[in-house]
Amino acid sequence: MDLSGKLTLQRAAWAASLAAGHARVWGMTGAERLSRIFRRLGLKEEPQSGAGVVIARADWVCDQSLIAALAARPLTLLVSPDGAPVAAHVPSDGFEEAAAALAAGDVSAPGLATLERLDPAALAYNETLRKREAPVLEPLRPDTVRAVEARLFQGSYKGVTDIVTKRLWPLPARIVTRWCALARITPNQVTLAGLLLAIAATFLFWTGQFGWGLALGWVMTFLDTVDGKLARVTLASSRLGDVMDHGVDLIHPPFWWWAWWVGVQQGPHPLPWADAMLAVVLVGYVAQRVLEGLFIQRFGIHMHAWRPIDSAFREITARRNPNLILLTVAVLAGRPDLGFAAVTAWTALSFLVHLAQLGQAWATPRERVTSWLAR
Repeated sequence: MDLSGKLTLQRAAWAASLAAGHARVWGMTGAERLSRIFRRLGLKEEPQSGAGVVIARADWVCDQSLIAALAARPLTLLVSPDGAPVAAHVPSDGFEEAAAALAAGDVSAPGLATLERLDPAALAYNETLRKREAPVLEPLRPDTVRAVEARLFQGSYKGVTDIVTKRLWPLPARIVTRWCALARITPNQVTLAGLLLAIAATFLFWTGQFGWGLALGWVMTFLDTVDGKLARVTLASSRLGDVMDHGVDLIHPPFWWWAWWVGVQQGPHPLPWADAMLAVVLVGYVAQRVLEGLFIQRFGIHMHAWRPIDSAFREITARRNPNLILLTVAVLAGRPDLGFAAVTAWTALSFLVHLAQLGQAWATPRERVTSWLAR
């Protein structure tokens, strides 16, 4: 039995790598994955006398949220749906006894029998990804690797997102994400590649090369899906990477629409009321994000996670990918100017829908708005 990695987080010490196997999930052994979880939680290899100890089995794959919840609850036991003990938070003086019981898989043995059981279902809502889904808790064996990877990948997807990301990208993104994980390509490298493609697409739109610009733009949107999934499934996200990813996502769309407008104005079909249309698109984009921010500030949840109808509208609202669909159809029809006109109209309509959503929420008791998350 391998007991390694005693670590300390405030008053909780940790130990990991019980019954470590050789199966790899997203390029990592179970022990490597646990080590990444510990580092992400700010753990230090400085065991403290009298501290609690969290013990985890490396032949199981569990969400970081479960380990974090266990660390926050002394005298608790994490048990799988079929009753197998996976991890425990025990007093330091009972560490050896509990570790032996955990390795043997005996929940009735001394050291585990008196512990309160942690219910994974109670941690089902993921605020970051805006969805309710049971945390991953699966055995890691050669015959379960693909199923576990599929669960982790599915768990990395936002519950509320646009139609392209939700309906078109999952299968190819899973393939490319796995390739990146095995090739040790980092999420930040994927984000950087996406940034370079976004800049190149802006130049192509500006010069009226709409077809090539769309080709690079769609690849960029695909990589934007891959980098986030790669960061989550490999537990390799960082503050810098998060800032880069969200910064690129937030900033580049208005530059694309502006560049498209310039390209159209230089072409054979310049837009009437061009300045007004550009203002609607740019101001509308910013205004929608402001409304979303006000919703979060007021209610503590995302506007699009409030009701089923709001989540459904998020799939098609005037964000980057739905707008790219309109522009792609227009280019295929030989009229990029009509694509910009369609984006203008859709941006204005989407702003009005968001304004109505905020107004409806404001007229609803705050507790009723937030109660939707529990449904």
